[in-house]
Formats: sequence, C-alpha cells, structure tokens
Amino acid sequence: MAIDIAAVRSDTPGCASVVHLNNAGASLPPSAVVDAVIDYLRVEAEIGGYEIADQRADQLASVYQAAASLFGGSAEQWAFVESATRGWNAAFSALRFEPGDRVLTTKAEYPSNMAGLLRAKEIQGVDVVVVPDDEFGQVDVAALEALLDDRTRLVSLTHVPTQGGLINPAKEVGERLRDTGILFQVDACQSVGQLDVNVSDLGCDILSFTGRKFLRGPRGTGMVWANEAALSQMGNPAGVDGTGATWVAPMEIVPQPSAVRFEPYEVFYAGKVGLAKALEYAAMVGIDEVAARNEELSGYLRGGLAELRGVEVRDKGRELSAIVTFTVDGHQPVAIKTGLGRQSINVSVTTEASARLDFPERKLDQVVRASVHYFNTIEELDALIGAVATLTA
Repeated sequence: MAIDIAAVRSDTPGCASVVHLNNAGASLPPSAVVDAVIDYLRVEAEIGGYEIADQRADQLASVYQAAASLFGGSAEQWAFVESATRGWNAAFSALRFEPGDRVLTTKAEYPSNMAGLLRAKEIQGVDVVVVPDDEFGQVDVAALEALLDDRTRLVSLTHVPTQGGLINPAKEVGERLRDTGILFQVDACQSVGQLDVNVSDLGCDILSFTGRKFLRGPRGTGMVWANEAALSQMGNPAGVDGTGATWVAPMEIVPQPSAVRFEPYEVFYAGKVGLAKALEYAAMVGIDEVAARNEELSGYLRGGLAELRGVEVRDKGRELSAIVTFTVDGHQPVAIKTGLGRQSINVSVTTEASARLDFPERKLDQVVRASVHYFNTIEELDALIGAVATLTA
C-alpha cells in the first residue's frame, strides 16, 4: 500500500519549517515519538526515575520485541544501548581474540568501528585486513572470500557507509561466510529504517543500529543484536556493569547469558520508550514502501544534480541508498551547507576524517551529503537542486 505522504508529513512537525535532507545524520521524529518521550519525562519528574521505570516496565521492555519483529532474532538477543557506536563496540569488545587472529573489514568502515578494530590490534595483536572494492565501488565479495583462512575470526561490514550512497552486498557476504564458523558483524546504522533489514536474510551474527537516523527515533538510543554463535564466543564487554554481569564472588563477574550483557544500567529511559514507538511507526508505514519511496526520491535528486554544470555526484556502488553526495566546482562543501541552511534546507558535510580508507584514493577531502527520506517531497528536492543551480549559474 502506498504511503500517505500528506499524513506522514502532518505527523512530522519539522516538515512545516525546514526542508530536511539530513536524515542520515538525524531524521525528523514523528509526533508519536516526541509525545512518548515527553510523557515519560513528565511522569518521571512527578514520581521519580526508579519509580516510573518500575511502573512502566512492560512499556520499556516493548523495545526488544519491536526490534525482533522488524529485524528478526528473538527479543532476548537484543540489547538497548546509547548509540550504534556503543552497540558495535560492546559486542566487538566482548570477543576474545588471540594474537594473529584476523579481522576483515572494508573501505566503507566507520571511523568509530575502525577505532575498535585498531584497539584490538594494539591490545590483542589482531591482524586487521582491508578487503578491496570491486569495479562498482562496493566490497569485492570474491576477494573477501579469497582472504578467508583458518586465522580469520570475524568479518566487519558497514552496510551503508556515512560518506556516500553505496549499499554494500551484505547478503552476498553472509552467504559466503555461512558454515565457515567465521563471525559476521554488520553495522546497520544507516540502513535500518530506510531499507528492509533482517538478520536472518543477511546471515549475520551481530548487528547494531542507532535510533536517530532513518528510524526517526530519539538521539541517545541504539540497539545491538547477537545470536548464540556470537554470544558463545564472548566474555564481558568493555564498560560492563551490574546489569550486564553478575558479581558472583569478590574477584569474579560473570556476563549475563543473553544480549543484556551489552546493556548498561544507566541509559536514556525516556528514549527507550521513544525508540519503541519509532520502531512501531516504521512497521506501520511499511519498510518495503519506505525503501521504494527512498529509491524514487534519491534517484530523482541524483538525476537533477547530475544535470547541473560543475556539479558531480560522488556516490558509488551497484546499489544506491537514500544518501546522495556531491561536490560543486569552485565551492567548498561547508560553504554550500551554510548557504543552504540560510534557506532552511538541511544537509551535512562528510570529510576525509570519516573516510580514511576511501576518500584519499578518490582524491576527495569533503562532500556535501543530502540524505532523503520517505516524508520528503519532489518539491523539496527541486528546492535543493535550484539552490545548487544558483552556485553554477
């Protein structure tokens, strides 16, 4: 069923004031999410933080089933955390590596994930190997398969990177890793909410996402999932506390058997309720419909920008996402972002600092990033295209 765009925009207060094309940074939340967070905070202020958590235990717990319903796995395999970074690193840091173990990553890796990989290299002697891209600019699946050996413990894949429209072939990677015993960790922070993502379809063992991006949830929220194969190879994650582990003896703590081991005691409780509502809202709108709408909008925007003199669309990959990146001859991306902001058009800038494995060989240091979402309109995209056109006139 087609999305009722007018109804969705009516549900989104921000649509009345801005052309929001920064959904890969933080999307505009629907009123249902905002209301859920505010209501929780209001009652918390009236009766106390611990007390409302007890009173609304079922509401807080609904986030786990909502994630399982939308993305697969069981509710017990999901943990609520403060961000995708926290989730990714909590799961990765719980793995126990030996010197010489290999972890394969890609040129699309996130800087925060790379920090975790390099920490494992520094402390545990892990060998971090970057898999090359293929001719389309996505991870070369055949090259990845050729790099697998008996020392390979894990493949880390960013599904959709921060610096462009690429959709990495995560399902193909999962198929190549099936029955190898090698763990497959997927960062889905930019794909969840804009694409149909299911842990079984991807064949992954670990998956993390954030609430604030295409899911349209609150900032300060995220989740991480791990299956039994991954959990069986994990100990206590970095930052574990009394929620994630049990203090069984003066000098011994034991991790919780489920994904709760990744979850700290002190999280954004109102945000947890808000994220549950965002997951429910995404399910109501329909992920397949969202993905189709985003493909239509991003294709229109790429086509419009590509027709402008002096504008180059910088996306790569066989399949493209809702993230559209571009440069304009003679104009710095930061200046473009600032100028568009004065016209109430929200975009962002991605720099080489977020793409050290990718931008240098493409001779890029910055790009403008315009990320559409299903509530955007063609008229809004025309406003962006027209504003950019004035720079090249």
